[in-house]
Amino acid sequence: MLPGNMMDRPLTVPSILDFAAEIHGDASVVSARVEGDVHRYTYANAHRRVSRLAHALQALGIKDGDRVATLAWNGYRHFELYYAISGIGAVCHTINPRLFEDQIIYIVGHAADRILFLETSFLPLVEKLADRLPKDLRYVVLCAREDLPETDLDVLVYEELLSGQPDTIAWPELDERQASGLCYTSGTTGNPKGVLYSHRSTLIHTMGLLAVAEKIGLRPERSLLPVVPLFHVNAWGLPFAAPLVGTTFVLPGARLDGPGLFAFMDQEKVNTSWGVPTVWFGLLAEMRKQGRKPEGFENVLIGGSAAPKPMIEEFERDFGVNVIHGWGMTEMSPVGSVGVFKARHRALPEAERMHLKTAQGRRMFGVEFKIVDAAGARLPHDGVAFGELHVRGPAIMSAYFNDEDASEGAFDEEGWLKTGDVARIDPEGFLFLVDRTKDVIKSGGEWISSIDLESAALAHPDIAECAVIAVSHPKWSERPLLVAVLKDGARMSAAEMKDFLADKVAKLWLPDDVVFVDELPHTATGKLSKRELREQFKDYVLPGC
Repeated sequence: MLPGNMMDRPLTVPSILDFAAEIHGDASVVSARVEGDVHRYTYANAHRRVSRLAHALQALGIKDGDRVATLAWNGYRHFELYYAISGIGAVCHTINPRLFEDQIIYIVGHAADRILFLETSFLPLVEKLADRLPKDLRYVVLCAREDLPETDLDVLVYEELLSGQPDTIAWPELDERQASGLCYTSGTTGNPKGVLYSHRSTLIHTMGLLAVAEKIGLRPERSLLPVVPLFHVNAWGLPFAAPLVGTTFVLPGARLDGPGLFAFMDQEKVNTSWGVPTVWFGLLAEMRKQGRKPEGFENVLIGGSAAPKPMIEEFERDFGVNVIHGWGMTEMSPVGSVGVFKARHRALPEAERMHLKTAQGRRMFGVEFKIVDAAGARLPHDGVAFGELHVRGPAIMSAYFNDEDASEGAFDEEGWLKTGDVARIDPEGFLFLVDRTKDVIKSGGEWISSIDLESAALAHPDIAECAVIAVSHPKWSERPLLVAVLKDGARMSAAEMKDFLADKVAKLWLPDDVVFVDELPHTATGKLSKRELREQFKDYVLPGC
C-alpha cells in the first residue's frame, strides 16, 4: 500500500457548529418554547451558548465517554446539548419520553447516565421515577430560575449553569472513532437496544445527506422544520445537516397536533418538514379544513414507516407539496434511502410517477443494499424478486451497545446488518418495501404485503387510518384482517370495504374480514404497533372458520 500524503484530521461533531457559526452565522434557529413564546437566535449565538454549556459540563465533572441524557422536546436548548456534550468527548444520550416507564428506567441504568437534562414538562414524570433511577444521577432542568416549577428533586437550573461561563472554547482533540451519541430502539420486542454512534459515523451520515441536500430541502436561506423529535434517532440527522448547509432550523416544541403544527408552520413560513405518516394525517386534516397549505410549504419528507399512496397523492395533487419518501433505521444513523428524482422521473406520466413516489427512494451515499432469499442467497435487483433487505456502510452499527445477546444474529455471515424488511429493488436502484418480515402474511404458500393492502384501503375517502395483520386460518395458515378507523361522521360496513377493494388488489389479497375501531395502537416513535394489534386480535375467529 502506498499511503497518501494528506493531513489526518479527525471528523468531529463540534466542527459542524464551528463552520456554521463562521460561514452561516446569520442563519437562524427558531424554537417554540415550553414557556409559551418563540425563541430566535443565530448559529453564531448558538455557538456562544454551546461554548458556555461545554465549560459548565466540564465544571460538573463530565469527562470523555460519560453518558449525558436528555429528556426534551425539539427546542434550542436541546440543540445546544447535542453539540456541547459530544464536543467535550462525552456521549449525548437522547431518551424518548413516550417509552414505557420501565423502559426509561432500564435505558438510564443500562447507559449509566451521569446527568439527566429535562424539560419542565417532564418534571412530574422524573419525580415519579426518581426512586427507581440511579441514586447518583444529577438533574438539570431546561429553564431559567423564574420558570422552574416547584419540585422535591434536587435540581440544577440550565440558564444558571451557563451564566458566567466563557463564550468561546478550544475543543479537545477527539478521536473521530470515539462515541458521540447514543439512541435506543423503541423496544417492541424485549428491552430497548442501544446504538452507539461515533463522530466519524455522524459526519459521514451528514455528508450523505448533503449529497442530495437541495432535493430534500436542505438549502441556505430556506427553512426546515423537523417534526421527527430530537429524542428519536438524532432527528434523522437534521441537527447536523441543517447548520452545515445554513438552513434555518425551525423547532416546533411539544405541540405536534394538526392545528398546532399548521399554525406554527404558517407563522414561520416553513419550506420543508420531515416526519412520520401519523403526524401528516393530522396536518392534512387541518389543511383540508382550511382549504390551503401553510404559507411557504413546498416539501415534505415522510419516513419511519411507509407513506400510503393516497397521502402522497393528496399532498401533491390537492396542495402542491412535493413528497419525498425516505427509509432508514436507528441502527443506520438513521437515513438509508431518499426518493430523489431525476428530470426523467419528474417527466413520467402521473401514474408512473406516483408509483415511484411510493418507493422508499434510492440508497444514500455510504449505504449498500442487498436482498436475499430464505437461504441467504443474493437476489437480483430487477424490480421483481423480493427478499430480506441487508445493509452495510460506515454509518451503520457493528453491534448493539453492551448487548451481546441482541447483537448475535443481527448480522449475516458477510457482516451485513439484517434489517427485518422484505423488499425489492428495481434496476434504477429504487427500493420498494414489501413488508416487515414479521408482518408479511403467509397465506397458502403465497405472501401478501400488508403495506400494499393498507395503501389500497386508505384510498377510500372515509378511512382515516388502518392496519392489516395476519390471523390464523385452518386451511390457509394465515389470512389478512383489516382493522380500520373511520373519519369523523363516516359509516361503512365490512362488505362495503371489501367491495371497494375488489378491483384494487388480487382476489387472494382481499381481507377475510374488516373490523372498525376508534383508534389504533402506536409505538413510542409514532408508528403503528402491529405487535399490540396482533396481541389484541390473537384469538379472533374469521367468518366461516
